[in-house]
Amino acid sequence: MAQLIQEADPGEAGLDAKALDRLDQYLAHHVDEGRLPGFLVALSRGGRVAHLTVHGHRDLAAGLPVEPDTLWRVYSMTKPVTAVAVLLLAEEGRLSLDDPLETHLPAFADPRVYVSGSGSDVVTRPADGPVLLRHLLTHTAGLTFGFYYSHPVDALYREAGLESSVPPGADLARTMDVYARLPLQFEPGTQWNYSVASNVLGRVIEVVSGQPLDRFFADRIFGPLGMTDAGFEVTAEQSGRLAELYGETDTGGIQPIAGLPLHGRPRFLSGSGGMVASAHDYHRFMEMLRRGGELDGTRLLSAESVALMTSNHLPGGADLRSFGTPTHQEPGNAGVGFGFNVSVVTDPARTVAPVGLGTYGWSGVAATTFWIDPGRDLTVQFMTQVRTKTLKIFPELKRLVHETVVD
Repeated sequence: MAQLIQEADPGEAGLDAKALDRLDQYLAHHVDEGRLPGFLVALSRGGRVAHLTVHGHRDLAAGLPVEPDTLWRVYSMTKPVTAVAVLLLAEEGRLSLDDPLETHLPAFADPRVYVSGSGSDVVTRPADGPVLLRHLLTHTAGLTFGFYYSHPVDALYREAGLESSVPPGADLARTMDVYARLPLQFEPGTQWNYSVASNVLGRVIEVVSGQPLDRFFADRIFGPLGMTDAGFEVTAEQSGRLAELYGETDTGGIQPIAGLPLHGRPRFLSGSGGMVASAHDYHRFMEMLRRGGELDGTRLLSAESVALMTSNHLPGGADLRSFGTPTHQEPGNAGVGFGFNVSVVTDPARTVAPVGLGTYGWSGVAATTFWIDPGRDLTVQFMTQVRTKTLKIFPELKRLVHETVVD
């Protein structure tokens, strides 16, 4: 076990003490108001942690505080790790980003695209071309989520038992067969739609490597980077450090809800959202990316692969608002493109919160988030455990962090 520690004086790292206090007070206010159980926030300059605050509780009923070594369900912050795993295999020549998906998962041969109708009356046509692995990495494959409720293909996912992205009791291999039977929402490469794509990539990693996804991550990413607590399950020794997961109540408070991982190895290993990690673990992962694929003498990826991952791949420099399906055409997606499982700021003048050009990162459904601002040599992570639709703290969090940097 290792835990995150503050390594540098904020002032010496170019962070303003009063602005950091405003940041902490803003987050603490949400705890005091009962909207968050507790949190951890950390800012690093040049790889050194210069601000680290923990506040509130990881378990309200038990009175257990948030600690620097608390374990968090990072959910979709798993996706960038999955992208790194794919790039590892690409660098070894075991797959190509331009491989048709069917090369590795034959069930996805001959994809069909939605045309019209709904339910049993859906009309489809053969896709003009195959789904490529790079389409999965950029969420332009035509896949979707059942919980969107915005397109007839979303409804087909629900009818197939995919409300939560996986059929009850299924493993990764069986889930792929269910995905493959469903039509694509659009022609691959023509729109952006956040989707189950990273689960598909997880199965590709298993097939190409010959290892279960959790073992590949442990052997090739977590171990080499010293991510000592990261994984898809929580051991008996770790269980006391795992934060309780909360959801919103109708009155604006929070209450405990069920959340993965359960104790013991899960049947379904989700490349989309299955990871648990400490702040120390995710700091190590961010540092590897910030340093261009290397950390403490261990090179995980080439600098070229990291640059590829963290560049905008939407055609013509488009952003998520203009290239996304209607579900994603919201103001918060303006000025933000997409790389390989990370968002990438392409036009800071159009983003809803101030952030540097080229900043990349991603968030999780339990209100966790991270980003790396290369221009300011700044990395940020925020950890809590609340599944919420009404608490929109990320824009203000980014604004307050932006104000802390003075040089």
